[in-house]
Parts: sequence; C-alpha cells; structure tokens
Amino acid sequence: MTRISLFINASLLALCLGAPGSHAGGSQSDLPPWSERAIVDDVDIKALAASGKDPIEVLQPIGERLFKAKFTTLDGAGRPEATQAIVPTKVRRRSQMSFQRLAGMDANACASCHNEPVNGGAGSFTVNVFVSEGFESADFDTLDPQFSNERNTNALQGAGLIELLAREMTADLHGQRQSVVAKARRSGQPEKIALETKGIAFGTLTAFADGTLDVSGLDGIDDDLTLRPFSQKGVFTSLRQFTINAMNSHHGIQASERFGADWTGTSDFDSDGFADEMSAGQISALVAFQATLAAPTRKADLPDIWQEAAAKGEDLFGKIGCTACHKTSLPLDSLVFHDPGPYDTAGTLRQGDMVTPLALDLGTLDWVKELPRDEKGRVLVPLFGDLKRHTIADAANDTFGNELLAQRFVARDVFITAELWGLGSTAPYGHRGDLTTLEEAVLAHGGQATESRNAYAALAEDDRQTVIAFLRSLEISE
Repeated sequence: MTRISLFINASLLALCLGAPGSHAGGSQSDLPPWSERAIVDDVDIKALAASGKDPIEVLQPIGERLFKAKFTTLDGAGRPEATQAIVPTKVRRRSQMSFQRLAGMDANACASCHNEPVNGGAGSFTVNVFVSEGFESADFDTLDPQFSNERNTNALQGAGLIELLAREMTADLHGQRQSVVAKARRSGQPEKIALETKGIAFGTLTAFADGTLDVSGLDGIDDDLTLRPFSQKGVFTSLRQFTINAMNSHHGIQASERFGADWTGTSDFDSDGFADEMSAGQISALVAFQATLAAPTRKADLPDIWQEAAAKGEDLFGKIGCTACHKTSLPLDSLVFHDPGPYDTAGTLRQGDMVTPLALDLGTLDWVKELPRDEKGRVLVPLFGDLKRHTIADAANDTFGNELLAQRFVARDVFITAELWGLGSTAPYGHRGDLTTLEEAVLAHGGQATESRNAYAALAEDDRQTVIAFLRSLEISE
C-alpha cells in the first residue's frame, strides 16, 4: 500500500493544477463525461515545488491515470512526420499507417505493455517492442534483426529506488574521478584509481597532470562515469528520459521539453495538428507514478516444501557465483527522489530549469518503511543486480547475443545486469522474451557469466530445482 491521500485540498489543487495544454482545450470539469480525451489534468511543477506540499499526493494519482489512459488523436497521439528516434527526427517518407507494430507507433497506453501482473509490470511476448535508433533505420516493416532489436517489456516496480541508487553511485564515481585528477596535478605524474562504489567495481581510471584521462580501463560503464540504469542495455539515465522517449516512440505524443519550440523551432514537430502535446508537469506525473511503484517482494504463505527448497536454492545461488553480478542488495543513503534529476541532459528538463526541483520523499511510503536497513541506517534495496553492464554472450553460447544492432554505442553482446526481484512474476525470460523457463534463461548465460552457468549446470537435478524454487519466490505483489 502506498501512502496516497484519497483527497487533495482545494487550495492545493488551485495552486498546482495549471491550465491544460492546447491539445486538451479545457480542464477536466470543462469536458463532458463521455469525452474521448485522455490527457486532461496538468500540473504547474514550479508552483508545486515552491508550495512546500508533498508532490507525491498531487502527482501520483495524475500519473497513474496517464499510465492507464488510452491515448487518442484528440490528445495528439500519432507522429506522421516524426520517427521514433529519441532526438527529434523527421521521417523520410510519410507512412500510410498510423499504427505499425514494428517502427511504431505501437501502443494505445503505457499499460498496454506494462501490465503483468499489475500496472507497471512486465509484458508477454505479444507486446515486444522493436528498438531502433530511428535515424538511418526509421522506416522498417520487417522482423529482420538488421533493422531493429526485438525486446521484451521490463517491469517498472521499484524503479524509483533503482534510479536513486544510480544517482548515488554516479556521484561517488564522479568524486573519485575528481580526486584522482587533483592528485595527478599535484604530483605531476600519471595517477591511477580503481573505481568502486557500493561494492561494485567499475575498472580503473588513469589521470594525467594536464587533466586528461585514460578511460580504457573502465568496465561496465560509459566514459563519463554516469550510470544509466534503464533499458536492457542500461542506456537511459532517468525515468524522465525513459518516459519522454516512450511517449514519442510508442504513442506519438511529444513532450514539449524535447520536441517543443525551444529545441525544434515549432510546437508541433510531428505535424499532426496538435501543439505541445505533453507538458513538463504531465511528464513529472508519469515519473512520480513509476518512481513510487512498490518494490517486488518474496512470495508469502509458501508451502513448507517450497520454503525449504527456496532457502537452499538461495544459498546455492550465491555459492555458484550468481551473486557476483546479481547482488542481493545495495545500500541506499537517501530516499528523496528529486525530479528532474541531477544527471538529466539536453532535451530533458534539468534541475537548472527549476528554481527548486520537486522532492518526492519515498521514505514516507509504507512499502519503503518495510525494507531492511543496515547498521548505518541505509535502506538495503533487494534488487538482485549491480547496475553494471556485462558481456553475457560468446561464440560458445550466443543466446543472449541475438541482436545485430548496437544501441547507444553499447556492444551487442553486452547488457546491464537484470534485476531479479519480481522474476517469479515476469515470464517469459530473456531480452527477447523467447525463453519459457528459468532454467533456459540460466543456461543461456555466456561471456562473463560462463563460470556461474557451468557451475549451475554441474549441480544435481534436485539442487538445480532448488535454485529455480528460489528464483520463482521473487515476485511482484498483486
């Protein structure tokens, strides 16, 4: 249960609910109850941030409605003159179809794909998406993997905690970089540092006296030392960036902060006749909904035989080396989720665009209060991941190397460690969603996971089944 009030006082609404954009043509009360518009409420996030009120109470309900809403052309759904690219890009030729399952737009609602077992969850193979950079390969109508990477839908539960972990780890790594640069300048000699944060190693960084850096020793992270915890490749920095990308790609609805006049010179970049289709406040509402989704838990009321098998399987999971990447938990110092975040970049609302960013205190949510803490009082986020990229395919075992296109300059056999919390609720498995059992998914690991994979394969059948029992005990609560 999240701590969301059933009622919001009238003065807060008057302060924070701004006039809807030109696509809506009026507030909710101005529209008849049978209206087919889905995007109605707007939020003045600058006024909300200055009000001192809890932004969760205002934003989360609006975000939930937007997440469930089936967008229509009255909302500006459709992008006849724009591609699915994350950078505003015009189409080479106008498509004759408004909907197209491959190059998009391909969904009516966010919940069309993120719905198993609850809103914000994963999706079955039938709702796979086809990821293309959208520049040279914007128009395609084939399943051929040379044009796109087919991906299964990830669950969003616990995403707010994931982003907070990534922010803290990024800040820590940036501080280490600053420290080694300063040391090299003082010594006049090259200085090398082993980068590590929250127990996760990210290779080495060498600084020179002139301030330049040798990044060839980095491991599992971009050269700018910024963790990007979202997407199966780990290429998106924030829920805000992910949301703006998805709204354009899947729904044909452009956020003003990226596709509006400030960046493109027009308020109707996709030329569908609807200007400023989604405001910064509406994006913030969607971010708030996703950031407050409860983290996955363990199955309750398991029969004794399952509990005993899961306990043994969790122990074996560690002994065969799986927790080298699928870390049981990572410590989180702060539960305050600022929106926009500190590492959002051009084309996404940034903290410098606000006098004060919104501060969503996730620590006030009931499900967060139930999470364990360490001796320092830090929340232990039970993600079973490390927010790091790894090579998980090779010539001997290329199941996870099925993609032909690099995404955001990440090699095609490299993926971010999948967080396993919620795994028991998110079949099918694998990046393409084409593995039907957990054992298939485990045995598909190659590359840096080969040793652990082989250790699992060498277990007796009964022991392998206990590992499966453990993995299936990790669920998203309904």
